Amino acid sequence: MVILRIAVIGVGAFRDSRARSYIRTIMKLSDSYALCAICDRNESALHDVGSTFGVRALYTDVEKMLTEERPDVAFVLVPTDGQSIVALTAARQKCNVITEIPFAITLPIGDEVAKACLENSVSWEVAENVWLWPHERLKRKIVESGTLGKIIHARLWYTSGPYHGFNAIRMVLGREVKRVLGYAQKVDTLPYISYGGQREETSWWESGLIEFDGDITCLYEKPPKGGPHASHWEVEGTKGYLSGNGMRDELVLYKDGEYVRYEFEDSYEQIDGEKVLASVSVRTEQPIVWQNPFKRYNISDFDDVAKASILLSMHRAVIDRVAPQYGAQNARRDLEIWFAIRESARQGSKWVDLPLKGVTELERCINDEYVRRYGHDPIKETQKLLHAQFNRLSVTWTLAGFL
Repeated sequence: MVILRIAVIGVGAFRDSRARSYIRTIMKLSDSYALCAICDRNESALHDVGSTFGVRALYTDVEKMLTEERPDVAFVLVPTDGQSIVALTAARQKCNVITEIPFAITLPIGDEVAKACLENSVSWEVAENVWLWPHERLKRKIVESGTLGKIIHARLWYTSGPYHGFNAIRMVLGREVKRVLGYAQKVDTLPYISYGGQREETSWWESGLIEFDGDITCLYEKPPKGGPHASHWEVEGTKGYLSGNGMRDELVLYKDGEYVRYEFEDSYEQIDGEKVLASVSVRTEQPIVWQNPFKRYNISDFDDVAKASILLSMHRAVIDRVAPQYGAQNARRDLEIWFAIRESARQGSKWVDLPLKGVTELERCINDEYVRRYGHDPIKETQKLLHAQFNRLSVTWTLAGFL
């Protein structure tokens, strides 16, 4: 297998950071990737990661790293407000790009990254992980098998980045959204510390109806902080339903007036002395099974399985010149649903059709706040933003409580 040189931009301030967990997965995929360089403005974190993973090429300047190392792939793991800036820079230097979710802080900014990748003949993968968790892959197989009968509706509660939840529902259903109706309100909460470390006493509460092709409707809610619901989603058909959160899930079938429950079963094997996920399944009359394609790498944790899938998707895209498995368009659709819900709420909960026509009012406000906070426009003045100090909490949190 061809080994690609990958550089990671943004290593995280803490040892349990998401960036470092991605690096651990990269190291396991040694027949596909060689970690050629890492880049971070925090020199202490940079040297810590370099020492831990044996990386000698350490940089604090993104452009210098891209010019000197010429990686095949740049994995951008900087804070959300800086993702598109670094992605645009890498694409314009003809480097393939993986970015963390979401697609961008606004649709036009993400569209600019997609345009830059197209113009420079490079691939862009967005690291949406939820639909790639083993249980979610099994759910898709269950729906496709017809086990649930005709799909009627879905329910979604998601407590952080709603695009994750929209991704889960959309991918399990295999359907596209036609229109949404949304409601949003800022509510008081008990004091809490936000993701960015600030004390907060309010939280956004969202709810909505999401209509899919095939006459399927999803009831959606993003509960306020400390509400009664954790993240959870359900898909119901005429013969039964799926219920869970991607980690603990069950299939329930209606039989002879009774509810027959099938827990998702995780099966493991011993490989090189380690317990490794081999498959997940439901023991229906005809068992439905998803096999872990990454067990030979000793990759077992559900989210690590997703990480490996994302990384190898990019590897295929570069080597075989095919589209990434998720890609910019899917990431865009998931984020577009959220902007449509907020636009509906702004209009007094009127139905809003998708795809959206034009830029929403919230996107305009986000762009204005971004320019106010960082001093430059992300599309027109990308170069000037490369050395900006991006906050851990995005401008989307400031304006809409959105990570």
